[in-house]
Amino acid sequence: MTPDAWGWWVAAFLLVLDIAIRITAVIIVPRNRRPTAAMAWLLAIFFIPFVGVLLFLLIGNPRLPRARRRKQDQINAYIAETSEHLHFGTLRPEAPKWFPPLVEMNQRLGALPISGDNGAHLISGYQRSLDEMADAIRQATDYVHVEFYILQADAATDNFFRALEEVAERGVEVRVLMDHWANRWKPRYRQTIRRLNAMGADWHPMLPVQPFKGRMQRPDLRNHRKLLVVDGDVAFVGSQNITDSTYNLSKNIRRGLHWVDLMARFDGPVVLSVNAIFLADWYSETDEVLSEIDITHAQVGSGDLDCQVVPSGPGFELENNLRLFLGLLYAAKKKIMIVSPYFVPDEALLLAVTAAVDRGVEVELFVSEEGDQAMVYHAQRSYYEALLRAGIRIWMYRKPYILHTKSLTIDDDVAVIGSSNMDMRSFGLNLEVSMLVRGEEFVREMRVVEDEYRELSRELTLEEWLQQPLRSTILDNLARLTSALQ
Repeated sequence: MTPDAWGWWVAAFLLVLDIAIRITAVIIVPRNRRPTAAMAWLLAIFFIPFVGVLLFLLIGNPRLPRARRRKQDQINAYIAETSEHLHFGTLRPEAPKWFPPLVEMNQRLGALPISGDNGAHLISGYQRSLDEMADAIRQATDYVHVEFYILQADAATDNFFRALEEVAERGVEVRVLMDHWANRWKPRYRQTIRRLNAMGADWHPMLPVQPFKGRMQRPDLRNHRKLLVVDGDVAFVGSQNITDSTYNLSKNIRRGLHWVDLMARFDGPVVLSVNAIFLADWYSETDEVLSEIDITHAQVGSGDLDCQVVPSGPGFELENNLRLFLGLLYAAKKKIMIVSPYFVPDEALLLAVTAAVDRGVEVELFVSEEGDQAMVYHAQRSYYEALLRAGIRIWMYRKPYILHTKSLTIDDDVAVIGSSNMDMRSFGLNLEVSMLVRGEEFVREMRVVEDEYRELSRELTLEEWLQQPLRSTILDNLARLTSALQ
């Protein structure tokens, strides 16, 4: 066969393959996927077929492996059965009419029942929160459960690790979970593992990507939760990882970046719910059921806050955190305060926040002036014009600080704090934990923190934003398209 003939057959084969890829993509990609994500994937496959297909095969499945999902179903059934007849504490009277149905929805999606008689306080200082967690650990008599997206032994966290070593030495069981991918390639990973091993901690990686050990899923599915439980009496939940405020990354140190976070300390019945999340993740990673840990007998806390823990992630059928946020945004009557380092809303969330302004609700959004993740930072910026035109006030926390807090407060008595950003990654790809709190005193504490953030921020105006150069607008819009690739 002549070279020209070979070339013709190769071209014909590639053309047929290209058409087959496009037809197959139209059939497979949109199935059980939100329209924006499906359209983004189809555009990638149509414009760059072979690269698009490779990326889709690598990261196109937003769900955990089937075995892991079966475990999550077992966990949900166990939690529902265990908590069916439990009524933790006394709930505050005169709840808004919309609040009980929201709580019921959360429980159906996988949360434990709401509990009353809880105490809580916020910890806004970065080193202070690490030290308060260390102080709580030193009070342990039975066990300490540590679950953080990033866990690094460094100078800032030395007190935290020394506390773990001290209690482990006197026989307290120390169990540790940390995300595999987020830690494996980061600084100080080996030092951290050596220190955990030396103290005798029982530690395991979460969502490990270890194909040679038969442990594989979409590599960018992450367990993003941050929580600490001590003896089932005290729990910490929030946005902060156990690491230096620079994350020990040379690029952050070079730019002078430091993270600003918010943690909350809880006591009372809700600690059992936080512990249940840890036990579920422990079972998912180890196949070990910690049946000796009691999550049915609650201690009365130091306050009377109503609290409910809402887990979310690809192990659940629905986007639990997004539904919680939407319910609260539509329920707000006077004020909505959103703090999110990565605010990349889907259509439903964007409609909810802009519709709130149309109802006469005051809406403020706190973000960072400088970004640490370029694609997410630019995708977030692509929404600023629509938000500003809708009447939402945007506060930009001044660089070189990254405002990493994740919180939502509405009106005067309801708040959410936890690990979940308001972006499509947190809604669809990350395992997150959110704490719903009802109580004026807790919201007053949140307002103090929000006021501090406002003082350290500058307000972005529509006039300023419209002066953005065209190249920035193009980059923002391109990043917005990639944010939908789920």
